[in-house]
Amino acid sequence: QYGGSIVQGSAGVRIGAPTGVACSVCPGGVTSGHPVNPLLGAKVLPGETDIALPAPLPFILSRTYSSYRTKTPAPVGSLGPGWKMPADIRLQLRDNTLILSDNGGRSLYFEHLFPGEDGYSRSESLWLVRGGVAKLDEGHRLAALWQALPEELRLSPHRYLATNSPQGPWWLLGWCERVPEADEVLPAPLPPYRVLTGLVDRFGRTQTFHREAAGEFSGEITGVTDGAGRHFRLVLTTQAQRAEEARQQAISGGTEPSAFPDTLPGYTEYGRDNGIRLSAVWLTHDPEYPENLPAAPLVRYGRTPRGELAVVYDRSGKQVRSFTYDDKYRGRMVAHRHTGRPEIRYRYDSDGRVTEQLNPAGLSYTYQYEKDHITITDSLDRREVLHTQGEAGLKRVVKKEHADGSVTQSQFDAVGRLKAQTDAAGRTTEYSPDVVTGLTTPDGRASAFYYNHHNQLTSATGPDGLELRREYDESGRLIQETAPDGDITRYRYDNPHSDLPCATEDATGSRKTMTWSRYGQLLTFTDCSGYVTRYDHDRFGQVTAVHREEGLSQYHAYDSRGQLTAVKDTQGHETRYEYNIAGDLTAVIAPDGSRNGTQYDAWGKAIRTTQGGLTRSMEYDAAGRVIRLTSENGSHTTFRYDVLDRLIQETGFDGRTQRYHHDLTGKLIRSEDEGLVTHWHYDEADRLTHRTVKGETAERWRYDERGWLTDISHISEGHRVTVHYGYDEKGRLTGERQTVHHPQTEALLWQHETRHAYNAQGLANRCIPDSLPAVEWLTYGSGWLSGMKLGDTPLVEYTRDRLHRETLRSFGRYELTTAYTPAGQLQSQHLNSLLSDRDYTWNDNGELIRISSPRQTRSYSYSTTGRLTSVHTTAANLDIRIPYATDPAGNRLPDPELHPDSTLSMWPDNRIARDAHYLYRYDRHGRLTEKTDLIPEGVIRTDDERTHRYHYDSQHRLVHYTRTQYAEPLVESRYLYDPLGRRVAKRVWRRERDLTGWMSLSRKPQVTWYGWDGDRLTTIQNDRSRIQTIYQPGSFTPLIRVETATGEQAKTQRRSLADTLQQSGGEDGGSVVFPPVLVQMLDRLESEILADRVSEESRRWLASCGLTVEQMQNQMDPVYTPARKIHLYHCDHRGLPLALVSTEGATEWCAEYDEWGNLLNEENP
Repeated sequence: QYGGSIVQGSAGVRIGAPTGVACSVCPGGVTSGHPVNPLLGAKVLPGETDIALPAPLPFILSRTYSSYRTKTPAPVGSLGPGWKMPADIRLQLRDNTLILSDNGGRSLYFEHLFPGEDGYSRSESLWLVRGGVAKLDEGHRLAALWQALPEELRLSPHRYLATNSPQGPWWLLGWCERVPEADEVLPAPLPPYRVLTGLVDRFGRTQTFHREAAGEFSGEITGVTDGAGRHFRLVLTTQAQRAEEARQQAISGGTEPSAFPDTLPGYTEYGRDNGIRLSAVWLTHDPEYPENLPAAPLVRYGRTPRGELAVVYDRSGKQVRSFTYDDKYRGRMVAHRHTGRPEIRYRYDSDGRVTEQLNPAGLSYTYQYEKDHITITDSLDRREVLHTQGEAGLKRVVKKEHADGSVTQSQFDAVGRLKAQTDAAGRTTEYSPDVVTGLTTPDGRASAFYYNHHNQLTSATGPDGLELRREYDESGRLIQETAPDGDITRYRYDNPHSDLPCATEDATGSRKTMTWSRYGQLLTFTDCSGYVTRYDHDRFGQVTAVHREEGLSQYHAYDSRGQLTAVKDTQGHETRYEYNIAGDLTAVIAPDGSRNGTQYDAWGKAIRTTQGGLTRSMEYDAAGRVIRLTSENGSHTTFRYDVLDRLIQETGFDGRTQRYHHDLTGKLIRSEDEGLVTHWHYDEADRLTHRTVKGETAERWRYDERGWLTDISHISEGHRVTVHYGYDEKGRLTGERQTVHHPQTEALLWQHETRHAYNAQGLANRCIPDSLPAVEWLTYGSGWLSGMKLGDTPLVEYTRDRLHRETLRSFGRYELTTAYTPAGQLQSQHLNSLLSDRDYTWNDNGELIRISSPRQTRSYSYSTTGRLTSVHTTAANLDIRIPYATDPAGNRLPDPELHPDSTLSMWPDNRIARDAHYLYRYDRHGRLTEKTDLIPEGVIRTDDERTHRYHYDSQHRLVHYTRTQYAEPLVESRYLYDPLGRRVAKRVWRRERDLTGWMSLSRKPQVTWYGWDGDRLTTIQNDRSRIQTIYQPGSFTPLIRVETATGEQAKTQRRSLADTLQQSGGEDGGSVVFPPVLVQMLDRLESEILADRVSEESRRWLASCGLTVEQMQNQMDPVYTPARKIHLYHCDHRGLPLALVSTEGATEWCAEYDEWGNLLNEENP
């Protein structure tokens, strides 16, 4: 033995022992190109799957290839030399050594095992156990999995079992029963090897490999039964049979038979070879489709005269792969290709290592091998050097020199597990692989991952201290998961022999149920309301139909290769799909027959898309990077990259050039935009801390000790503007506050805060807008909206159908009824006010073609590219058609009917220089800088045209606007923004007559302030009123409008409870400063008192301080409730407000828009 016993693992593992160490590194570890394993110098093909039908223990036929030659190879498998499939696992029994040959072409070495002993490979995470005991030690990690095995297997000392997880499955390594010869002495001795005979999972489900007991295929796998009871027949052939078949084909084809030997050499560099090969796999029994079996094999293989795998045909009979081998070295792959793709070729040195990888339509590579390093150079002359340490299966890359000269380093423990990584900047991340796995980043922040005895994750704690927890049942099935925010999801199972849940229960208590087929496919899903979605599948596991409530169904069709060819809805509208021989999607045919086509290069990258006769194209370099985009106008955008494939320059259609610079670790540190230079700065955790633009500080980001963003600030037009964020202990956002301070005095000019609260089930059901009562969203099930309250006043109620779509909305006397088409599109919106009713009509392609209302009807026409070409409006005294013309790239052109003399056909740089009304000018950044009234040709100029001028800050935000006429200013505006680019203030000066009688801009501006909740504008306030908008949850569609007179709003100003107590909380009655935590607790208590919902937690805290809720309530300033006007937004299908409706159902404002969302007219009684 080697060394002493280690703390964890089995008795068969010793410190320093070679137990479980592979003969080579994992073929899937480090790869280059298409692909080569440079550590081995081997050509590898990891995991190409030919068959994978769904089942509890599916029969997955996948091929792996490696040109690496182990010193102790297993016999050549049925796929041919160099190739392995999962069933090729083989265990060699030697005097003091066990050699496990895996399906990656490697040999793993274990010490001899006595009955009941096991060996564990830490480097490969694999157990090998010898039978002979009924139970493993109670504390053994495999004890439960061991008991899933039939007793006869557990008690047999001649069987070995392997697994790479305590969750299984077991790989059963036994021997093939065979018919003894007539003169053979019985009982016959067992062979000195074990082969894979089946799989057993932790539920006792089995997959069985049937091996021939006699004849020319004795010991070979000729059949497989998967975990669902399907039977597969594996058709084998001998070299003589293949030679005879080749001769017969030559005769029938009238050609000279090629050299095809009847026998093969009995030994290759890849092991002994009996010449038996797999030629096809048939599905011969399917419990669900017993009378409808495929008429062709699921996969078919063609061979070279030397028994090498040459071609692969899929279940449709089409060739999908081809391979070429060295003339001198049988099984050494020198070329391969996917059908429809270029052929990749390889060259080897005298030691059998790949020295060149030749790609005719992409990057080629060369490989140079030294004792402790490998140099990889591509055809762009980029060079990488891999420095290695260790031997055989413990060989690892410890240093990597990248193409840009940067260096990264890695450290590994004694069994090859990653211990630390040092990036190109010299910063080290540490890993602690163990039952408790740790990760410590360069800034010292730590994450921890905990696992149970079965190697299942039970807890994960991030640097912010939030924890994910999981619980499992005795069978290892997940039964409960607690998210970092505290939400709990539970899983239920009704079948002790299945790992598929029959029900889930989310944090709201809503229960969803599922039923599954014997193949593990979802058949029905029943939601929390008892509504059912049903799924149909074909024999290959593909979804053929989805049937939802309300009669909605969708049907899928596939071709013989399994490619989706058509999708049809309930109304029979069908979209079809076409593919090339490589499987790339080449065309999408809409229900009306229009085509959207795509062409690809040799490697399957889209190079041209065509729709309605218009084409966009893309060009790539040898590395597969996009280097040029060409628009439908023929204009170009170009891209450049550095040696690490990072974008360093892009030049747009309009000629605007932007450049990017990165640090050694890949972070963006400098960007240039037509001379505008921005520097980006980060902390040790790679979090953005600040930016400088043109040498001046722009934004600053700050984080708390848990890594959560607390505020972002910057200077806008001299004003300090800051966005503050608040969180609860679960990391959920509880508030967002925007502040604006005076440039000189730092006085607070504007403050706007929105707070969020969560119910016990974790739903964000309460929002507290600035200076408004709390908005509460009433939900059912998993969070479907059923109503809304403002304070204690119910405002809106919803009724939903069996798909949880809104069908009725009530607001006082207002009622909106919504209906849908059989295909699920919006069909109508009807009000109890008939004048606002709308009906929608769609064409077969799903495009909206008509909106009908009692007042008018609008009909829409589209081009073959899907662009709007005209709108036809009809009403009692109106019949007008408005055409819309665009250039090939979609830029608006003068309407040909209104401007028949226009010769303009396109805007090559995507900058519109003129239209029917204005002339436009742009700066080098592409920003609109000037818009001037267009004076038609032949019209006498009077210099009365109006000019609009626009000025921007360094972040391309509009900060100054002027409108002039006769060289005199008419209007001037200035704008402030927060660091996120949201406008927070507008100041407007208008031309007026002063006291002397002269016309000039007003001295005092009209000021408007804006408040935000995320990306939604929620507050607009000026000196007259404050208008606040409440949106539908998760959308930008406004729901409620609240208007408060500014004078009324001023009366609501009051001190917070925390402010009140701080002003009189000192020992002498003076002021005192509370710690932030106490202020936060008092703010929460105050909000709970105002909502008359004081939590038990707050009551306990007060009691511990000797206080009561009533005492704290008496300390609070009285709350003034201002007079407010409340309206509901009645919106169209786009979310644009059509009307404001009072609680009495009266329409007090309405508007009309064009197709682009521009306001056409409004009525404001």
